[in-house]
Amino acid sequence: MMPLATRDRYGLPLSSSSPAAREAYGSAVDLVLSAQAGAEPRFAEALAADPDFALAAIGRARVLALCGRAAEARDAAAQARTLVGRLSRRERQHVEALALGVEGRRADALAATRTHLVEFPRDAMVLAPATGVFGLIAFGGQADRQADLLALLDALAGHYDDDWWFAAAHAFALVEAGQVTRGRAMVERALALNRDNANAVHVYAHACYEHGDDATAAGYLDQWLPAYAHGGTLHCHLWWHVALFAVVRGDFDRAWEAYTKWVAPGASWGPPLNTLTDTASLLWRAELAGVPHQPARWAAVHDFARTAFPRISVAFADVHAALAAAGARDTGALEAIAASLREHEAAGRQAAGPVVAALADAFGAFAREDYAATIARLAPLVDEHVRIGGSRAQGDIVEHTLLAAYLRAGRAAEAEALLARRPARRALAPVVGLAR
Repeated sequence: MMPLATRDRYGLPLSSSSPAAREAYGSAVDLVLSAQAGAEPRFAEALAADPDFALAAIGRARVLALCGRAAEARDAAAQARTLVGRLSRRERQHVEALALGVEGRRADALAATRTHLVEFPRDAMVLAPATGVFGLIAFGGQADRQADLLALLDALAGHYDDDWWFAAAHAFALVEAGQVTRGRAMVERALALNRDNANAVHVYAHACYEHGDDATAAGYLDQWLPAYAHGGTLHCHLWWHVALFAVVRGDFDRAWEAYTKWVAPGASWGPPLNTLTDTASLLWRAELAGVPHQPARWAAVHDFARTAFPRISVAFADVHAALAAAGARDTGALEAIAASLREHEAAGRQAAGPVVAALADAFGAFAREDYAATIARLAPLVDEHVRIGGSRAQGDIVEHTLLAAYLRAGRAAEAEALLARRPARRALAPVVGLAR
């Protein structure tokens, strides 16, 4: 039997003869799985110790992709592909599944991941890209994607025992599938196993949000975030949660403090997808809560969207680019986005179907104060907007906009019916015209 030192933390063999390379690789994997800073240089250390270490090369590619450095990530994946000749079948499949994801071939990557996990269920680095609300399943365009991810992780749970990374990933799937109490208990266990796991902290914030327990989550983030390295992949997004909970409490000074320092374009170091979606959604939700229109902030977000996402991309980014155009009152840009979305759909390249263009239209209508048109576009999407990806908390921008449109159109009964879908979160819908 191969000595333990030549295996990763999950017991899987590593084809490198260099102890230094294996040690650096194991450290880098844990940094990736805990969303902590420093993974890329540790993968680079592994490659310096063993230039033929394909798993380190593809691990580095994965980190670059997570940070939004797409071109560098593809180059690193191409390098990893050149190194697979002497690998075991497990490692070859590992490289292939991750490389497909880095290359943007999401459907192929998910198929390869599912096949691989049948035989190698403890290959956490291969499983990780399929999990979460920005993962391969979440961005697959399916209305049942939350149940699909939960089914996958339920089936794998017996292989991971009391693993801190898997517990957090599984908890997030439970929360997003509506099993919030069970998910919260599981993520609290994950935090007990590894308090430095930023992924678990993120899931805990979502679990509290779903329970309407914003004060607890805000307090936890206030205590935990100061020690979190700025380069951690969730750093800026967790500050978005801080700002969002402040909006919920009506503490707009705190919301703008967090937004300006950590979330806004130019302040956020983070992946462009997070910067766009966090900024556009927070500005929109603040205005729903009664904050006056913020032209300068909207202009900065709209400019960022046009620079970072100049063409149709993933549906979640496209919706928020449209939101940024609507918030900036750039009717021409919004119409161009909607037209491109319809062309993309007609060409069969839109996994989420007509939902994306309909959301763009709805946000434009709301910005024009055409609440009847907003309702006509959004009401049929209450159970469909999940197809664009993202979390239930992020998806609330759709339901809160519909809620505000109902109220502003004098349709209070329909607003109450919408709120009744998730009564625990009534306090988290601070819309003008609705009592807190």
